[in-house]
Amino acid sequence: MEKIAIIDLGSNNARMVLVNIFDGCFAVFDELKESVRLGQDMERDGFLKPARVVQTIKTLKMFKKLCDAYKVDRVIAVGTAAVRRAKNQKGFLEEVQSTCGIKIRVLSAEEEARLVYQGVINSMDIPKGLILEIGGGSTKIIYYNRRNILHYESLPFGAVTLTDLFAPDRMKPEEQAKKIEEFFTEQLETLPWLKEVDPDVQMIGVGGSFRNVGKISRKVRKYPLEMAHNYVIPTREFTGIYDMIKVLDLDKKMKIKGLSSGRADTLPCAMALIQSFVSYMNFSQMTISGSGLREGLMFNYAVPTTVEKPISDVLGHSLNTMVKYFDANIPHVEHVNNLSTQLFKQLRVLHKFPRQYLKILRVASMLHDSGMRIKYYNHHKHSAYIILNANLYGISHRDIVLAAFVAAAHKRDDLNYNEWLKYRDLISEDDFDAVRKLGVILRIAESLDRSMSSVIVGLNCDVLGDSVIMKTEVEGDASLEIKDALAASGEFRKAFGKNLEIL
Repeated sequence: MEKIAIIDLGSNNARMVLVNIFDGCFAVFDELKESVRLGQDMERDGFLKPARVVQTIKTLKMFKKLCDAYKVDRVIAVGTAAVRRAKNQKGFLEEVQSTCGIKIRVLSAEEEARLVYQGVINSMDIPKGLILEIGGGSTKIIYYNRRNILHYESLPFGAVTLTDLFAPDRMKPEEQAKKIEEFFTEQLETLPWLKEVDPDVQMIGVGGSFRNVGKISRKVRKYPLEMAHNYVIPTREFTGIYDMIKVLDLDKKMKIKGLSSGRADTLPCAMALIQSFVSYMNFSQMTISGSGLREGLMFNYAVPTTVEKPISDVLGHSLNTMVKYFDANIPHVEHVNNLSTQLFKQLRVLHKFPRQYLKILRVASMLHDSGMRIKYYNHHKHSAYIILNANLYGISHRDIVLAAFVAAAHKRDDLNYNEWLKYRDLISEDDFDAVRKLGVILRIAESLDRSMSSVIVGLNCDVLGDSVIMKTEVEGDASLEIKDALAASGEFRKAFGKNLEIL
């Protein structure tokens, strides 16, 4: 296993993520973030200010100290808008390297946009998207379709630079917001390709401002998952939050639950950009991506093919990462997934679920044993917790919750209705029956590989009267598997209303 550090030096924040790289996968194991405001006051003369440089170098020394403590094998450090535009860039980079031992690669606007896109496309199952990424010193708009970038634009302003430009001490907060909206709308008018964007494209928000808006939204809604990635905000809800925040002075903003104190002064500016964008493009909702530039770098390093071509199966790669991370028996979980899929298809005449439910079953079957890394006893409950908190890519929050309940039900009929009610804003009463049936399917599939030797290679189910006759194709002695699967016949009858026979 290799340990790497990725440092992203932006106009507002310096961030470092520490990452384990293993077998084409990656997992973050620590991170640090400091507000350095490197791009502050640059608009006056184009120079990085001495006080900002001192703060940045102090932060980078702290980053390097943590890297040394963890015995990191490689440091990948990149600088974005503020460093890219600085007239004293060369002197700053030399000072960083000599005092911190860190070599920073300055990204071009195109490289930065492409890395943001790679972070999104390899972690979200959205085939056609318009990405808005708001940084401290730049704003990027990226349009993609069929996993290819069609257009992109990097605008030379962001939340920090516009907050300086439209200084709140010169006008009321709501006036500042209106001016920024008007300014950004004028900039959007200069991009003719925006008018050619397909009407069914989805808006994707990237960056700390979007994550912070999402956090506020989840607090307001009392959302049951603390998960930024793939969180959806209706435009009307965003506008309500924006209207509340934009009229407040800084002291009152600092008291808002979910609002980062280091972003309280710049978030209204970022929200003004978002409001202008959703109004101009007439979006009804936005999906927040927890993955951006840093994740793009991680994917490129762990899976070098993503430099040229995105991952084709986003959920599959994410599940593969989790299976390896939790040291599951890979042949076993893959075989259980295969048997679960066969059972789902063979029993469709009974359950009548659409194909989309296979994604839920896939997650539950691949991660049904992950809880063993915590404890064998009640590991189905630990597996459910892991699914709920693993931040899986390529799957909606609703499907994550359902997959967790399916995993929890795979050992016995262990569905806690009070626990279910916590997620009622995401799932429905009809889903309860679906989870019960999928849980039984998963339990039988796991039993049919009880010896973990893939003895049962195929299934053929016939529904005859009040019974389901399950015929097995075997390569060896399957008596243990069949006996274990028949132990679930009571739950099968309860879920499907049929007796179960296995031959």
